[in-house]
Amino acid sequence: MSAQAFDLGSMDAAETAARRNAFIPTAAKRPHPLRRRAILKAHPEVEALIGHDPRTAIVIAGAVAGQTLLAAVFGHLGLAYWWAALIGAFCIGAFANHAMFVAIHDATHNCVFKSNALNKWIAILADLPNTFPNAMGFRCYHMKHHSHLGDYDYDADLPSHWEARVFGRSALGKAAWMFFFPALQLFRLGRLKGTVPMWGRWTFINAACVVAYDLLILVFLGPNALLYLFASFWFSVGGLHPLAARWVQEHFTFDPEQETFDYYGPLNVIALNIGYHNEHHDFPDVPWTRLPQLKEMAPEFYADLKTHESWPGLQIQFIFDPRFTLYSRVDRSAAALKTAGGR
Repeated sequence: MSAQAFDLGSMDAAETAARRNAFIPTAAKRPHPLRRRAILKAHPEVEALIGHDPRTAIVIAGAVAGQTLLAAVFGHLGLAYWWAALIGAFCIGAFANHAMFVAIHDATHNCVFKSNALNKWIAILADLPNTFPNAMGFRCYHMKHHSHLGDYDYDADLPSHWEARVFGRSALGKAAWMFFFPALQLFRLGRLKGTVPMWGRWTFINAACVVAYDLLILVFLGPNALLYLFASFWFSVGGLHPLAARWVQEHFTFDPEQETFDYYGPLNVIALNIGYHNEHHDFPDVPWTRLPQLKEMAPEFYADLKTHESWPGLQIQFIFDPRFTLYSRVDRSAAALKTAGGR
């Protein structure tokens, strides 16, 4: 059987979810460790995919060099061409910076090199065009996303309740949420429990490297070059760019029986296969280059899962369909279960 396209209109639970003022509570265990064990039992050959792919470092070096070169071009044009920098960032730079976020993601899972230190250094290199230090902060909080998926107290990927109340129901609010997404994520960190503070040595190294890069860009290439890089960062994860629909694709749902969704479309080529999200959560120790192989080696485990066919289409659907809200997420925290039990 082939994967089923996500069809919001056919899901009765969507109507109920749209009226909810809370996330969807579930007492079910995280599905990914269970599926991982089942896949390894049925297909022990999958274990050969686990490991590292140093070729990601080549992709990082090329993307950082390319972004620096394009920044030089826009810097040479001067600030009078700020509009050209924004267009270039939306059409080209966002894809490069987004790929670097995925590369940081792989390095966070130590899928680039065997050495933890080398993975941190390559993540910092990938972080340079972002104009703001992200890599080590992401490394600090992302592992909790895997170990406590859909737990409001530990998973920074869940919107905060105030986000859902302020932005989550109207088309204008959801559009604003997608536009300001890069900044809104920062406000979630204060609510999280049991996370090691990110203010360590590697965080300061990360910050020093990114700030030094920014200063070199500003001094030698000019403000329009820095504007291009900042806009590339902003559009790569927000700014109403079609790439931002990735955040909706991954875990927004109306059915607690499937809380992770895939996208197998052509944008995976330049998004480093981040659309293979069930595969990644099942095997976070498999590099991005081998995720399609994982799906091919264990097809019966992924064939019946619903998928999203288009990021741009999903973005439009998310914004304008009133059944989609920021509460359209699973929450397995103790508070969610207690609240559900009291109804």
